[in-house]
Amino acid sequence: MVTPASEQLPRRVAVAYSAGRDSTALLHATACAAREAGGLEVWALHVHHGLSAHADAWLTHAEQTCAEWTRQGLPVRLLARRVSLALNAGESVEAEARRARYAALTEMAHELGLDLVLLAHHRRDQAETVLLQALRGAGVKGLAAMPVDAMKHGLRWVRPWLHHPREAIESYVGLHGLRFVDDDSNADGRYARNRLRLAVWPALEASFPQAEASLAACATRVQDVLPVLDAWAEGLVVSLGRPSALPATGAAMSDRPGSQDGLDAARWAELSGAERRLVLAHWYRGWRGHAMPASWVQRLAHEVPGLVFHCKSVQWPEIAMGLYRGVLMPLGGRDARASEDQASLAGDLPAEVGEGGRVGALSVQAPGDLVLPAWRGVLRVTEVLAGGVPPGLLAHAQLRERTGGEQFQMGPGRPPRALKKQFQSAGIPEWLRNGPLAWAGDQLVFVPGLGVDARCLAPEGSLQWGLEWVADAI
Repeated sequence: MVTPASEQLPRRVAVAYSAGRDSTALLHATACAAREAGGLEVWALHVHHGLSAHADAWLTHAEQTCAEWTRQGLPVRLLARRVSLALNAGESVEAEARRARYAALTEMAHELGLDLVLLAHHRRDQAETVLLQALRGAGVKGLAAMPVDAMKHGLRWVRPWLHHPREAIESYVGLHGLRFVDDDSNADGRYARNRLRLAVWPALEASFPQAEASLAACATRVQDVLPVLDAWAEGLVVSLGRPSALPATGAAMSDRPGSQDGLDAARWAELSGAERRLVLAHWYRGWRGHAMPASWVQRLAHEVPGLVFHCKSVQWPEIAMGLYRGVLMPLGGRDARASEDQASLAGDLPAEVGEGGRVGALSVQAPGDLVLPAWRGVLRVTEVLAGGVPPGLLAHAQLRERTGGEQFQMGPGRPPRALKKQFQSAGIPEWLRNGPLAWAGDQLVFVPGLGVDARCLAPEGSLQWGLEWVADAI
């Protein structure tokens, strides 16, 4: 049995500890290695889902086990977190429980100042994952299954036993006389992995004794290809990058060096079908943080090339994406929740007036974020060196909808023009023209996507605040 090498561990390490057999073995092995190395601290992170009637008993068992090992001289401490699942219709209990579990583990690790979390998955888990992903029609990322070592949410997640069979863990547990809990839900046939494990796997292994090792090896080979494929796709995304209206209205892929938030649809359409699908999926994941559904990848790779030269503007709200003037772009912006470390604004939330109407008094006293639910976004105020407005101009301002006829001046010395004309000149698509307009009396001060009206710019060298509209993702 291979235990985590002490020289590879930082001074503090966490183990995801469910109190089941596999995580109990990993926690014990890690704690023993830490004791031998000296000066290492091991934290057992336990997530209480509340899904089982025995969840409280499992937590008690975890507490008692860690206390007993501490008395035996093992440097282990326990931190537990209770989570609740909010399931919507059609959502998988397995998927939501997994999401909540990793969110809780991440939260606890950051709370303790840790940067390494060990997970107890073994070779059988990996083989089952490959098979489940294949049955779901997964692409290469799905077939790569679980990585041995990965960075996510600022943490390093390591599965030190991913290449070891379950039998080795069972032998370790028996050798050390470890006590563990048995999750009764493992026998529940409603869950896909349980059905595979209980009904399919015995027959598969009887016919193909090497199934576990072969499927796990398949995942390793796919993982070897992923970095090359990602690098190729990233290179194309960067070369096909086109600016869109998003830098002024919300998040863009500008965090990715050398790239734009939009994608040149005409040049992308010239790629082969397979290349279009791979590039589209990679680009979408880059700004959404999750995969585009495979059905949409297929649909858009087939549909968009025929729209590029015939449609000025198309929206797909279901996936928060649009096509405008030959550029594929996100419909919405980045996370519009106000940051806790930013000062709040003293302002009235917009009140509904009439059908679809929105208006609100705006009294800005300090830089920060004003969350506007009715507008689905945030008005962000920051102190800037140039291009801002005098703070006094926002002390008694107002937010209004477009009504038509507004005049906006793009820069000093340039003539005011109709807002519609300015939007067209700046290439702002129709779906990004509905943010709140900031007014000071009869003077238009700020327009999402265009910025500050030149007639309202603060004098050079004076105190001034910049304005930015951050639209929620649709």
